[in-house]
Amino acid sequence: MNKSVTLLHDKLFSSYNSPKSKLLSGQPSENLAELSVALLEQQKMSWQQLIDGYAALSSVRTREIQCNGFSVRLQFNPRRIVSSGAKVDVKSISERKCFLCVENLPAEQKGVLYREEFLVLCNPAPIFAQHYTISNIKHLPQAIENYSATLLSLAKDFSARFTVFYNGPKCGASAPDHMHFQSSPSGVIPVERDAEDAARRMLIKTVNDVAVLRLKNYGREVVLLEGKDSESLNALLLKFIDVMRRKTSQPSAESVEEPMLNILCSYHSGMWRVIIFPRRKHRPDVYFLEGEKKILISPASVDIGGLVVTPIEKDFLSVDAALIESIFKEVSAERAIVDRIVEEL
Repeated sequence: MNKSVTLLHDKLFSSYNSPKSKLLSGQPSENLAELSVALLEQQKMSWQQLIDGYAALSSVRTREIQCNGFSVRLQFNPRRIVSSGAKVDVKSISERKCFLCVENLPAEQKGVLYREEFLVLCNPAPIFAQHYTISNIKHLPQAIENYSATLLSLAKDFSARFTVFYNGPKCGASAPDHMHFQSSPSGVIPVERDAEDAARRMLIKTVNDVAVLRLKNYGREVVLLEGKDSESLNALLLKFIDVMRRKTSQPSAESVEEPMLNILCSYHSGMWRVIIFPRRKHRPDVYFLEGEKKILISPASVDIGGLVVTPIEKDFLSVDAALIESIFKEVSAERAIVDRIVEEL
């Protein structure tokens, strides 16, 4: 057994390859959600960093802000400063060890091996009561096009209990050098609730039985893809990404870089819902100001989805509707570009 295989084996709490998977103890499991919940309960008893993280989560404060046409929930969560303040430039990444590589995981951390390719891990700085990072067992760059089908299968295998989300390498991923997803309890990110609102939903077109929708009066651009056939849905998601790349690249450039986007994916009653936030900026201008003027908000899927994490107390207390509306407008793709992307689907 080579070193990498040995390291991975030492990290395993359980393994999931199909709906008939079992815990290593032999207990039956109906879905990935059960394995992940069992993993979290075990880690809460054996991994001190995680124990401390969830203890801190129990004391976070929240408040609602009513914006023009939508609302957001602020969460004061000091432990998230590592993620919100992460340096993601090439130099900084090259100078640190990858914290998602198996060999660099804390000794106490265990995971669920998912279909021999990803490791479901408990996030030690949680935003949610159940927060997971799903990282590739190999050190590969963050890139959704190679793993869009995995996103859909994860959402289905997690069942209706969890939503899977993805942050692009240039708009929210704190480890842009290592391919990973995250997962949260279903329905806790506000956009999931808003996507169910019939008064807000606007059907644009249907492509190969996949519905393409927008949300009205939402303060930032968002596109929904909904369908029951995973192949058709995956094909349309990939086309969306390809069209967005072409629409947002310089005319003279043949860019192969992934366009900036955040994605949430869920599976309920036989249907997938993919929520896409097309982006134009990672962080707003206020993030880079000096002193008291600086606001440490670094929008990723959770934040742009309406649960805005503020690791600094002064930001939690001072942020108002006007600032949230400004940040969302600044980091979101322009409506005209999204119109052209949707038109070409």
